[in-house]
Amino acid sequence: MAASEKARAKAEKAVGKAAQAAGRAMGNQKLIAKGRAAEAAGNAREAKESLKDTGRH
Repeated sequence: MAASEKARAKAEKAVGKAAQAAGRAMGNQKLIAKGRAAEAAGNAREAKESLKDTGRH
């Protein structure tokens, strides 16, 4: 289960970065903000999984 959550976190971060890049290219501030939110969600999920891993060792 943890591996799938880690993969999901990396995917969220990648989608966020791509959305930010697309938003910058088009000059769309709303898309940039959505990208930042998706990237932040990925970072939070990744931090949560790292914390869970730390507790297991």
